[in-house]
Amino acid sequence: MAKKLNEVVETVEADGLFISNIPVADVVAVKLTASKGVLKRGTVLTGTPGGADFAALAAAADTTKALFVLADDVDTASETVGFAYRTGHFNRGALIVDAAYTLTAADEELLRKSGILVSDALPY
Repeated sequence: MAKKLNEVVETVEADGLFISNIPVADVVAVKLTASKGVLKRGTVLTGTPGGADFAALAAAADTTKALFVLADDVDTASETVGFAYRTGHFNRGALIVDAAYTLTAADEELLRKSGILVSDALPY
């Protein structure tokens, strides 16, 4: 059986979540609160460090809470475990928070202190 070496196997579509690979994106498992719907990749999560109460950022970030960025889409019909980035350099326009909230400069400063950098990027 002959194979074509110029055959397209699959295409990759960038979602624009990352700005740079510095700092390295560190992935961790987080327990997500039930009944929060489908959380999309790029959602800013907040919760108690080591706890099972992580959900989308819906109010001003608390300095006692951990902040992460969700790595994959997750359905939270029941309490579940998802993967999130603990560090990385992300596109401000691709980050998602609760529909009734907008990410503030104070939130971005807390993200920066936890190892998550946020910058603007132009789509291409």
